[in-house]
Amino acid sequence: MWSAYRRLKNLSNVNVPQLNILTATPKPKVNKMSQFKYFKLEDFDCQETGENEMSIEFVERLDGLRSVCGFPFIVTSGYRSPNHSIEAKKEQPGQHAQGIAADIKVVGGAQRRLLVEKALEMGFTGVGVDKNFIHVDIRTTTPVLWVY
Repeated sequence: MWSAYRRLKNLSNVNVPQLNILTATPKPKVNKMSQFKYFKLEDFDCQETGENEMSIEFVERLDGLRSVCGFPFIVTSGYRSPNHSIEAKKEQPGQHAQGIAADIKVVGGAQRRLLVEKALEMGFTGVGVDKNFIHVDIRTTTPVLWVY
């Protein structure tokens, strides 16, 4: 089987998926988020466990929001493992644990207002406002806006 796989893989006009050598099942595509202009995968790592299961759609939308806002985004909280101390206290893990949320550091009222305004215009459905950060997410339930 493996010799036939290698022969197919060496043909330039045939697209053969990568296979897990132990199970002969296709390996999941690893997206290193190289298509994003402003972010790296590590920007969203869980601060307590190092895990990262961010939604590609979310990061694409956040990248667009960053572009429209025109100032650097510092992600203060991205993915949170369900075992993260904040998520573990909840009845159900929140949007961070689903990989569809981030907290972005803001400096001053102008950044805060611009980020909130553009996030709402761009269809982010969860927006939380704090003095030092803005939470944005793409929840599929009722859209919400809150102040910490």
